[in-house]
Amino acid sequence: MSRVGKKPIAIPAGVTVTLNGTDLTVKGPKGTLVRSFHPDITINVSDSEIVVERPSDNKHHRSLHGTTRALIANMVTGVSEGFTRTLELVGVGYRAAKAGKGVTLSLGFSHPVEVIPEEGIEIEVPNQTTLVIKGINKERVGQIAAEIRAIRKPEPYKGKGIKYSDEVVRRKEGKKGK
Repeated sequence: MSRVGKKPIAIPAGVTVTLNGTDLTVKGPKGTLVRSFHPDITINVSDSEIVVERPSDNKHHRSLHGTTRALIANMVTGVSEGFTRTLELVGVGYRAAKAGKGVTLSLGFSHPVEVIPEEGIEIEVPNQTTLVIKGINKERVGQIAAEIRAIRKPEPYKGKGIKYSDEVVRRKEGKKGK
């Protein structure tokens, strides 16, 4: 039995969960998320918790069991608390500025880079070298953060680039002089 899959998901106060066939709708104070799940996996919704069950022990059902439970738990956490990802800009002259809904990044290119988030994602700029990406969908928050990071990945010699706040950039030693 999957250790992740068999754990029940507690439904916090202010969050409503509705199951319609294979579609699960989670509404909370921060917004609404809807997702469709595999028809073989059984989702039982009660007043205070959600339990995910699988029909058999074959490999396909075992793999879906824990994944389904984790996705539902992320939906419940997203609509009640939300998710954040923090990026740091490291390098001389690397800075970010809020421009309307989006952000303008100066990253040493010949042009500024404009980043406009999609609906439901919010980008904050607390200072010139920090970006905070917020949203209720964990996948989308992580994807937007990864796309922004990919604009200028941290390089291993000086550590310049865009990195996650909790990321450790492995540094290399440069060329040795004679």
